[in-house]
Amino acid sequence: LIIFNLGYRKVMRYGELKRAINGITHNMLSKQLKELERENLIVRKEYSQIPPKVEYFLSDKGLSLLPITETMCNWGKQYTK
Repeated sequence: LIIFNLGYRKVMRYGELKRAINGITHNMLSKQLKELERENLIVRKEYSQIPPKVEYFLSDKGLSLLPITETMCNWGKQYTK
């Protein structure tokens, strides 16, 4: 869902991602973002300002997953009716 949302919206902040993914906890979202960043699927851009601002977006490697996530989404729509 993180990859799907970032693919759809391009750049998102933490709060936007949390609101976009229904029911995800703070701990789970933080853990998943760190894992995706470690795997070079997303990029975390931090701005030095007050209040702090952090944005997330897909790396080139992450963008290469979009056709797969779209296919999975279409399959889910077809078989969850």
